[in-house]
Amino acid sequence: MKAVLEANERRLIEAAQQDPIRFGALYEIHFERVYAYVARRLGNREAAEDVTSEVFHQALANLARYEWRGAPFGAWLMRIASNAIADRWRRGSREQTDALASDPASAEPSPVEIEIRAQLFRLVQELPIEQRKVVQMRFGEEKSIREIAQVLGRTEGAVKQLQFRGIQALREEAAKVAGKRTAGKASQKKNRSGAANA
Repeated sequence: MKAVLEANERRLIEAAQQDPIRFGALYEIHFERVYAYVARRLGNREAAEDVTSEVFHQALANLARYEWRGAPFGAWLMRIASNAIADRWRRGSREQTDALASDPASAEPSPVEIEIRAQLFRLVQELPIEQRKVVQMRFGEEKSIREIAQVLGRTEGAVKQLQFRGIQALREEAAKVAGKRTAGKASQKKNRSGAANA
């Protein structure tokens, strides 16, 4: 399965090197993971969006020089992302958190953390627009209920209600995803034990 995915990705890379318009397919595959990685390290939605955009701009600009050496294309993108984040820190970006500023290396997320953040990003994007705005402002931008109410022109009570509903919807969807994952693992385990007894 892994070999098939790698072969497919390699074909997409070669196609994009011949015709930059085909880069869109690679962008679609890797956007969420790159965004989650950048957002985890910067802790600011706008900064994360800027840097993610920069990462794909650089990747497209340098795609002709990219050589397949067995490492996933995603690893190359993550290296570009790390450099872009380091450049942002060097420019003294005010958006970075004190903890990251003191020791950026300690914030290196694991592949599992990146996957979880990508999943969460997908789920937030599926929320109704008002709930999505509140959740993004409250947790992505760390705005207060009062600030969000002012931005949206809503009462603080309405914002709290939207936040509550948004979080509840995220919990329900996350539980469904976890349930599917557990069921998948149980099925694999059952298949393995069945094969062993055969």
